[in-house]
Amino acid sequence: MIFPAGLTDRPLTRDDLPAVAALYAAAEAVDDTGEHHDADDLAEYWFAPYVEVERDTRVVLDGADVVAVGVAVAPPTFRDAYGVHLDGRVHPARRGAGIGRALLGWQLQRGTEIHAERHPEAPARLTVLAQATITGQEGLLRHAGLEPVRWFQQMSRPLADVPPARTVDGVDLVAFDWSRDEQARHAHNAAFTEHYGSSERDRTSWESMFTGQRAFRPDLSVLAIDHDEVVGYVLAYVHEADTAATGATDAYFGQIGVVPTARGRGLAKPVIIAALRAAAAAGCDSASLEVDSDNVTQALGLYESIGFTTRRTQVSWSTHLAPRT
Repeated sequence: MIFPAGLTDRPLTRDDLPAVAALYAAAEAVDDTGEHHDADDLAEYWFAPYVEVERDTRVVLDGADVVAVGVAVAPPTFRDAYGVHLDGRVHPARRGAGIGRALLGWQLQRGTEIHAERHPEAPARLTVLAQATITGQEGLLRHAGLEPVRWFQQMSRPLADVPPARTVDGVDLVAFDWSRDEQARHAHNAAFTEHYGSSERDRTSWESMFTGQRAFRPDLSVLAIDHDEVVGYVLAYVHEADTAATGATDAYFGQIGVVPTARGRGLAKPVIIAALRAAAAAGCDSASLEVDSDNVTQALGLYESIGFTTRRTQVSWSTHLAPRT
């Protein structure tokens, strides 16, 4: 990895996080991705139990100033292919000098090493989630050999006028209860068996990525209970950094699902409406979610029928690695 003259690189440390958060804020003013991160958010993402920080992260420095950051993060569980997620950003004032190209080269190399070290027996997929609003990103990814393989719609709706509550015979819609956290994990694993890029979330991944997140709001999350089992769910999050940056409070529905055995009963819409009503009652201004355009359960049409509209599109750019054994 060769950066422009005068720049150095090293692993990320927790002391870097405020400067990295400031870098993301500066980038967001130009890139308009709709995402905002504070130092605590970044700590949760990049200091998770499955991240080898010394080897999986990199900051690029001009003297003491952080001008770019890159990570290669691989949650431990997977189904069709071992997923390595490449994320990062270059300060907008330093773009066009080759920093992004060098950083992506390091990420691809590190992602290949992670595959070889942790799951060489399986195929792997190295992925960047790209925003069309980031100028030059598509050309950078294409030049590095990645290809667009999946499109994700980022949808939202205001909460000034929410639909009336709906019910399903034999099903109770209740707020998330910590005593059912493990049931919710199993329901999620069952609901996403056929979804692209999904994985069987183990306890560590579930806590690190979902209900253990500081943004998780159990009071805004809804469980559908049938015969004392979780058969559907909406897990909601409120990110402080988004609220601080926009002045509005958004309830992000990060995980939505119905177990296969409960499908066909019209359950999904009542669960989502219950979550919308909970968010509105709590004073949230909007609700948002993300959906795979090729979702096997035709979720896009469902969300549109409840008033969600597409605001942005993310594209999953990937390169695939064959098993090494």
